[in-house]
Amino acid sequence: MEQKKTAREAALLALTACERQGAWADGTLKKILRETGLDSREAGLATRLCFGVLQNRMWLDFHLSQFSSTSLDQLDCCVLGALRLGTYQMLCMDRVPVHAAVNESVNLARKYAKNPRAAGLVNGVLRALERSKGELAQPEDWSIRYSHPKWLVDALDQALGGVGTQALLAANNAPPPTVAQVNALRFSTEEVLSLLKKEGIEAQRHPWVPDCLLLQGTGNLEQCSAFQAGAFLVQDSGAKLAVLAAGPEPGMRVLDVCAAPGGKSFAAAIRMGDQGKICSCDIHTHKERLIQAGARRLGISMIRTAIQDGKKRRPEWENSFDLVLADVPCSGLGIIRKKPDIRYKDPKPLEGLPDVQRAILDNVSAYVRPGGVLFYATCTLLERENDAVTKDFLDRHSNFTLEYFQLPDPIGGVERGAITLWPHLHGTDGFYFAKLRRKA
Repeated sequence: MEQKKTAREAALLALTACERQGAWADGTLKKILRETGLDSREAGLATRLCFGVLQNRMWLDFHLSQFSSTSLDQLDCCVLGALRLGTYQMLCMDRVPVHAAVNESVNLARKYAKNPRAAGLVNGVLRALERSKGELAQPEDWSIRYSHPKWLVDALDQALGGVGTQALLAANNAPPPTVAQVNALRFSTEEVLSLLKKEGIEAQRHPWVPDCLLLQGTGNLEQCSAFQAGAFLVQDSGAKLAVLAAGPEPGMRVLDVCAAPGGKSFAAAIRMGDQGKICSCDIHTHKERLIQAGARRLGISMIRTAIQDGKKRRPEWENSFDLVLADVPCSGLGIIRKKPDIRYKDPKPLEGLPDVQRAILDNVSAYVRPGGVLFYATCTLLERENDAVTKDFLDRHSNFTLEYFQLPDPIGGVERGAITLWPHLHGTDGFYFAKLRRKA
């Protein structure tokens, strides 16, 4: 019988898959955790280790390179992964004894490395690091200190106008909050708080976003009975604010053109009291089924799904919808807190995204009835995918104009009709959205 894997093994396997196969860490780690059957405590440790290493990879390598006689890029990825895990525990996790961090990393190298000398190398490097731990010099370069590639630091600095860049980089490496939106169709906030408390999940009201809770000690939320009963959906507070800005009302006809996994459709349906019609679209059948399953869990009846490419015209939809939500494909650089490996992906393919975004907006704007709203949204922070796309659209569509919307304090009224939410300023993921009203 195979010995049960540890949290550190699960983290190493996920990190190795990311290196060798270009896999995404969040999906890979979830799959590994399901297969290993780790309890919530061990699963939490595996998640922190995996994400912590990814968030600090360049910084960890900066220190490791000072103690390894072998160039890091010449090491097998499972050996380098073991070194990074050990270093992260030694430098970033006060509650982990140094001897445990070293020994466990050596065991990982012994078990997974092909080279029999790998365990000795890991032991030697980490022991040397331990002896110099109190004398380590910190890199002055923000790119290395915060483990953001230079191109990304420059892009974010430009987007911020040079103000607050370091705070944003630090926020990108902070643990993201788990936010739950109460399903007000079936439960009150007080009822959900009580249900979560019974399951040992610490929850408190979001300080300024209505019907949202901040959760801690969640484990696997999909196994939570309150989740299974449809008491809430997991959704960043920035996504909830986007729906508030879009302003869906009971009885409206709403089209969500890039809907999967369905969060904004669900939030809109809750705000609409499940009265009206929402058509939620995606180009993949398995994602359509995901939306359908989410709607059933939440007890939402007004959502219908469709397989539809946002760039391809559907003539029968023209001039038919009161509100069209276009949360378009983007570089995702606003959700680095939740997907830390996004930062290491090749930036070249991102250059073509504005063309895709413009094509989708051009197409789906025809679905908005006269007097209706086109709502453009991304989860990125790059101006070329945000304000630049909005401006280009308005320059070519004189029948649309930006419209004021109101958000809860401390944001309040958004006069210009478009806003960027920043992790370090608003505590949300990075979001951009613009409200465009078609002239009647």
